[in-house]
Parts: sequence; structure tokens; C-alpha cells
Amino acid sequence: MSSSTASGSEPQETRAFVGSFTSAGGRGVLTAAVDPKTGALTPLGATDAVADPSYLALSADRRLLYAVSETGQGAVAAFDVTDALPRPAGEPVPVGGGSPTHLALAAGHLVAANYGSGSVSVLPLRADGTPGPASCVLSHRGGGPDQDRQEGPHAHQVLPDPSGRWVLSVDLGTDSVRVCVLTPDTGTLVVHAEVALRPGTGPRHLVFHPTGAYAYVVNELTTTVTVCRWEAATGTLTPLSEAPLLPEEPTEGRSYASEGVVAHDGRFLWVANRGHDSISVLELTAGGERAALRTTVPCGGHWPRDLALDPTGTRLYAANERSGDVTWFDVDPRTGVPRRAGSVAAPAASCVVFG
Repeated sequence: MSSSTASGSEPQETRAFVGSFTSAGGRGVLTAAVDPKTGALTPLGATDAVADPSYLALSADRRLLYAVSETGQGAVAAFDVTDALPRPAGEPVPVGGGSPTHLALAAGHLVAANYGSGSVSVLPLRADGTPGPASCVLSHRGGGPDQDRQEGPHAHQVLPDPSGRWVLSVDLGTDSVRVCVLTPDTGTLVVHAEVALRPGTGPRHLVFHPTGAYAYVVNELTTTVTVCRWEAATGTLTPLSEAPLLPEEPTEGRSYASEGVVAHDGRFLWVANRGHDSISVLELTAGGERAALRTTVPCGGHWPRDLALDPTGTRLYAANERSGDVTWFDVDPRTGVPRRAGSVAAPAASCVVFG
């Protein structure tokens, strides 16, 4: 059953889309207008037509929004976002895997990372942009030393590289990143190489430097980031070094890194930390080859599951899942340090995407 509200029929030039966990009281997919002067979000409408749409991706023409349904059965769905109110575009499509946590567009397909089953699914897009049945489900194998979190594979993110030649899959359970080839004609995904990271790090998400020459892997279980060299010509990912995300380990409880964002000019890397409830500011030097922690600032809430940079590159937005808000920050262009500028209620927020 779906419940929706809207205030205004015309979309703003820049909008934000917020995913959330309906099972924890979230509104599903929320659309908000973005004030170009202040960055403030004004909710326009929401729909809970799909359960737990925890991660979102926008089509190139900004007319369709794709969402995972992070449930045991696992599905992806499309929404028409040409108006203020997001509307389902067709029925959710099963991914053939459990608890998908991430999705991305690649070579005319929608690709989803299934955390629960440790697999990656490929779904071809129809002429109208909606996803069709899965053409391939690539299963991961292996595990890691943390028996509570790494008893098996847990694909957490999937994304194309900047060249569009490769698809990378980040697996928290196997401490590895898989470089894959997606064949557009058949919709099949095969592993080109599997890159091992330090055992027990629990890689969660990867983000590229604007030059495409480096990639930064955010490690959930050790609250670190692994700097890697990326060679698109050969599909080679080479780990170079690790940098801490916190000045010292928390005295109570654990911290779990979630998402990383790189500045448009490649000078800074920001990472959100759940538990520590902070945003780490790392300076990137030598063209992106080295990363050094400079400071941390409060995330403005509790349990920042996602971090996003607005299209102008001047503001950061943290989706604070457990405090139920999205908080935005103005970024100092000289130091890279975010300064809290405001927040809006968003129960069980898990993702922010701009379009």
C-alpha cells in the first residue's frame, strides 16, 4: 500500500532525492527542492510504494529514479520523477539475490550489489528506461577473519569506472574489489580480476579521483581508507597505502565508516563515520596519490549512512539514519572543512542523490 503527499506541482531546477528504510519509519522515496542560495531542502512529496528503498540512482535524462528494495527477496524499482511527486514506473523487478544495498547504471543496464547473498545482478533497461528481468547474477565466493561480519561474501557496492570500460564490485565480506567486464549485447558480467585488500578491513564503498587515476576504498570494519592506483587501460587496481579516518579509536563502542566523497577539484576526500557520528576531512596530495587525515567534524545527527556532494561542489549532505534527518554543510574551499548550515527531518534516511 502506498501513501504519498505533495506540496506544489512544478519541480525545482535542482532537486534532491532521499531514500529511506520504510521498515524503520521512513517515508520511502522523498523528493525535495534545493534552495540554490542556502542549500536548504524543502520536501515536495514522498512515496512508500516500494519497501526499504535504501539506495538510489538517477537516469542520465533525470526523468527516472532507480531504487533498490533492500529486503530479503531483493528487488529494484523505477520511479518517474518528472513531477514533484515520485510515481512508480512499473512493478519492482526481482534481482535474484538478497538485500541489495547499491545500484548503478552501466552500459545500458542497471547493476545491483546484493549484500545478503554476496552477488551482483545485471538487469537490462527497456526502451522506456525501466528495468527488465535479470540477465545475469554473478555470485561472489570467500570470507574474511571477522566471523560476525565476514562469514561469507557481502557485495556492498557496484559502480562503473570513469572510462566506462569496467564495472567494479566492492565486497565487505571477502576484503576484496572485483574488476568485471559487462558485455552489453548479452548482459553478462564476468570477473576480470579480484584485488585483495588487507584482511579484516571490510571494504564498503569506492570513489574515484576526478582524474580517474586513483580510487579510494572506504573500509567499514577498520575505519580506514585504502588509496589505490587505477589503470583503466588494463583494468588494474593497485593498493598503495592506508590512511586512518579518526584521530584515535573511540573510547566507547565502535565506529563504522560508510561513504566517501571526493571534491570536484580533487583536493579533499570526505568520509562519514557511523558511531563516531562524524565526517572525516582528508587532504589529497601528489595528484591524489596520498591521503592524510586533517580533522573530523560532527555529522549533525546520529549514524550517517550516506554522504553526498551537491552539483556545485560547495555543500555536503549527510543522511543520518538513526536521528532521522538530512543535514547539510557549507564547505570551506580553502581547508575543505564542512560547517553545519541546516537540516530537515527525514526518518530513517539512508541515501541522498541530486538531479
